[in-house]
Amino acid sequence: MNIEVITADYLNNQHADDVCFLLNSYAEDPMGGGAPLADFVRKNLALELSKIPHAFSVICYVDNKPAGLINCFEAFSTFKCKPLINIHDIVVLKEYRGLGISQAMLTKVEKRAKEKGCCKITLEVLEGNQIAKNAYMKFGFEGYELDPRMGKALFWQKMI
Repeated sequence: MNIEVITADYLNNQHADDVCFLLNSYAEDPMGGGAPLADFVRKNLALELSKIPHAFSVICYVDNKPAGLINCFEAFSTFKCKPLINIHDIVVLKEYRGLGISQAMLTKVEKRAKEKGCCKITLEVLEGNQIAKNAYMKFGFEGYELDPRMGKALFWQKMI
């Protein structure tokens, strides 16, 4: 079994197709909302990501087949006055789980974060996704809090 982790080139047709395929697989999973991506997203995702200089994706291939994806965006920590990387999506296809793919892809993201002088890597995870939470904790992630008396940070959204 050959496992390869690369940074996607959004303008490479195969990478673009694989990013969309993997993200759609995640979207169709209950942890990703349970519905496929809209046609507009599938047709335009890679091109639109290529226009964002602070976006990057990591793809894992197992025997040259797409198996995992992490979509990331570089951001900035005002409290540390340093860049950070936010992981927006992580997916490992069911048939490839248990092979260490998430850890290999997270290692690639962390390497890039260190090269950029980032102070941290952030991500969000659903409370009930214990498998993902375990994988992230194994890699060193933990809940974010400034003061234990105030509790852990919550990730909220307002759709517009």
